[in-house]
Amino acid sequence: MAQKMTDDAWRAFVSHGTRTGKLSTVRADGSPHIAPIWFLLDGDHLVFNTGAATVKGRNLARDGRIALCVDDDRPPFAFVVIQGRAKLIDDLAQVRDAATRIAARYMGAERAEEFGARNGVPGELLVRVTIDKVLARSGIAD
Repeated sequence: MAQKMTDDAWRAFVSHGTRTGKLSTVRADGSPHIAPIWFLLDGDHLVFNTGAATVKGRNLARDGRIALCVDDDRPPFAFVVIQGRAKLIDDLAQVRDAATRIAARYMGAERAEEFGARNGVPGELLVRVTIDKVLARSGIAD
């Protein structure tokens, strides 16, 4: 039977290893757009980078609502769904800092600066999401 995760448990779950998030944003016509992302928890915020001209970048500039799903697709299965509101930041120092920290998680410390430099350029954004709601369950198949 599925168990509700505690606050500490869901934070550890989404921060474990290199799990990607599946980010949902709202298109101009109201339909959903979903894309995989690399991300970090930063205190009570979720942070990730995107290009201002991407579908998700344009969607977030118009409507900051997001939902993010992170899951473990191995038995006994688990998932976390985070809902919140995004703030877009184009300050290059902040964009590069976040891009470097995110790259360290997904690519390793030895390549973090490389990816930070690649993703910390004009046209790229730091997205800082205030977390409003979390649904987190583990042991789905127990």
